[in-house]
Amino acid sequence: MNREAISSSNIMSAGYDSGSETLEIEFKSGAVYQYYNVSEHLYEQFKAAPSKGQFFHIYIKDAVPFSRV
Repeated sequence: MNREAISSSNIMSAGYDSGSETLEIEFKSGAVYQYYNVSEHLYEQFKAAPSKGQFFHIYIKDAVPFSRV
């Protein structure tokens, strides 16, 4: 999955696949996670959020299934 650089203190990059509704996030620690059942609308809100990390923690982190890649 192609990821784009993100301006965040904790997130390095993020990518999204609309077909599978999968959000992939690379953290500055080097860990990469995939988050499932993320709607395109939620991903667009994430990209537009002033604080990507805060949005992630509130709306994505514990709200959808995920796995480490």
